[in-house]
This record gives sequence, C-alpha cells and structure tokens, in this order.
Amino acid sequence: MKLNLARDVTLTPVDSGAVLLDGRRGRYWQLNETGSTILRKLLDGETPDTTAASLSASAPVSEVQAHRDVMALVDSLSAANLVEVSQ
Repeated sequence: MKLNLARDVTLTPVDSGAVLLDGRRGRYWQLNETGSTILRKLLDGETPDTTAASLSASAPVSEVQAHRDVMALVDSLSAANLVEVSQ
C-alpha cells in the first residue's frame, strides 16, 4: 500500500499532533499525536504492518488492535478525500 496526500491537502505539525488542510474545500482536520505519527510513517513509505508494530511497541496496545487503528485512520482520511491510497 502506498499513501499520498491528496492534491491541495497540506500537513502541518502542531504541538498536539498535526493539522490537515484541504485547500479545495477550505476545511481542516486535526490529528492527535498518535494519528499524526501514523500518517507520517505511512507517507514516508512504511507499511501498515510495520507502522502497527512500532505503535504497539511504544504504547499499551496489541499489534492486532494497532493494525485496526492504522487501517481505520487510513479509511477515514481516504473517505474524506484527504489521502490517496494505491497498491
């Protein structure tokens, strides 16, 4: 899986995580620190499995739950047209 920000979407780090700005619609989404970390890892080319493994190693969450959380974030961002997912 390859993940890219959609056209006209910018990612800006903030103290509490990150903000995604959709310049096409003038809307923004705020990600907490964990969501921001997940998104940055995926944008940098990590797989969902690798991202979930590192998340479960640094937080009190099982790798199975971490993988569900990673995929839920991807699904939410994709449904909002903020990211593009390709194989």
